Amino acid sequence: MLRLPPFRYHRPETVADAVSLLGSYGDAAMLVAGGTDLIPNMKHRLFTPEHLVALKGIGELRGIREEGGDLVIGAAESLTDISLHPSVRLHFTALAQAAGSVAGPQLRNSGTLGGNVCLDTRCTYYNQSHFWRQALGFCLKKDGDVCHVTRVGKKCVAAHSADTPPVLMTLGARLELVGPEGARSVPISDFFLADGIWNTTRRPDEILTSIRIPLPTPDLKTSYVKLRQRKAIDFPLLTVAVAADVDPENRIRRLRGVVTGLGARPRELTGWEELAEGEILTEELMEGLCERAHKQCHPLENMIGDAEWRRAMVPVHVKRALAGLRR
Repeated sequence: MLRLPPFRYHRPETVADAVSLLGSYGDAAMLVAGGTDLIPNMKHRLFTPEHLVALKGIGELRGIREEGGDLVIGAAESLTDISLHPSVRLHFTALAQAAGSVAGPQLRNSGTLGGNVCLDTRCTYYNQSHFWRQALGFCLKKDGDVCHVTRVGKKCVAAHSADTPPVLMTLGARLELVGPEGARSVPISDFFLADGIWNTTRRPDEILTSIRIPLPTPDLKTSYVKLRQRKAIDFPLLTVAVAADVDPENRIRRLRGVVTGLGARPRELTGWEELAEGEILTEELMEGLCERAHKQCHPLENMIGDAEWRRAMVPVHVKRALAGLRR
């Protein structure tokens, strides 16, 4: 039986108190909200914090409201509540779809949007028991000095595999963080790093407090699709999020696409606007966009599923996501 390592559990009532606790305990402390990823990883000894600072009881981190032209979502809102919230479903269909496709119902009831945004990267050679990793030889991400995927270099290539960040990137969301030096706002497109060990710009002593999404015009269309082994529970092997702003004649003013499940950060697909701007989303245009996506995406053997097969699935799922814009 896998057991948790010993730790002390703290339940601050305010963000300021939580930041203070992080400052007091430093590297020995970690944040926990839903715990759906952290707790299993602690059982596998991927993390062994001496102190856990709980966030779910902090009222400042809850709520979904419209404010100053944005939809503001508290970082501790559950994925279930987000997937069912009327404002999210009205304005951002793809976000409701993404939140509602994470894992299974029990985990969505516990898991939070902030936790999904800050989700640790995953790799076949990392997300295993301590005994398994020890038998093979520890990897670069935890306790070792070699990447078992690339076999060379000192760069971890564990993959980003969260559902909601690709959608939030297509929507131009901003992340609000609070730390000992005060509050700061970061575009989510600047939040992720190409480093599988620590793939965000969030400092260990900072707390993600809310996500702000600009309220859309009625002409915004969004879509989200996901590839995984089973239709529930499993982490994504690939996700595709697309958002298009169209004119009254259904001609594209702006088009964004983001994929994840490939590298340490979500990949924004480039070269789309020069193909799509001013055009109607025809079959021919979709094929051209899919071809460009395929050329840009090169999965590694860092997740379950052959890398070439996962690459072949990129244009398939990009086309499904684009087709969702036409509904």
